[in-house]
Amino acid sequence: MNERAQDYWNTFWTGKEMPESVSAWQFGGNPDELAQLVVDGVKSATCSGHIFYEIENEALPKVDDYSIVLNSKEEPVCIIRTSEVKVMPMNEVPVDFAYSEGEGDRSYKYWKDVHIDFFTSALKEIGLAFTEDMLLVCERFELIDVK
Repeated sequence: MNERAQDYWNTFWTGKEMPESVSAWQFGGNPDELAQLVVDGVKSATCSGHIFYEIENEALPKVDDYSIVLNSKEEPVCIIRTSEVKVMPMNEVPVDFAYSEGEGDRSYKYWKDVHIDFFTSALKEIGLAFTEDMLLVCERFELIDVK
């Protein structure tokens, strides 16, 4: 976590019982636009390819994890708390989850098309092929604070 994110985290929790851990990260694709959707209350969910957690030997998110959402300049934008995590095949992601991601016209078709493009490109970079039944880590979250 960079110094600006750490300062924001410490300041937010001054005088309160601070959780044990926090991560700081950007949304893929368009970090500034997606972070703003969170701030605006439009975006309350996100997903990642399960394979990327495996490759990076990174623990899956869990309920009550806190995260600092960063913009494209690595500046803190807001704090979120994970409220739900489900691992499921992409072709089984429900319509309401796609809507909660808050992107585009919020339709399932838009969500699916954008995610197919994103995952196809990301997987190709590591020598893997996209399939519609790839496992996704689907997270719902709550906005806790805006910087």
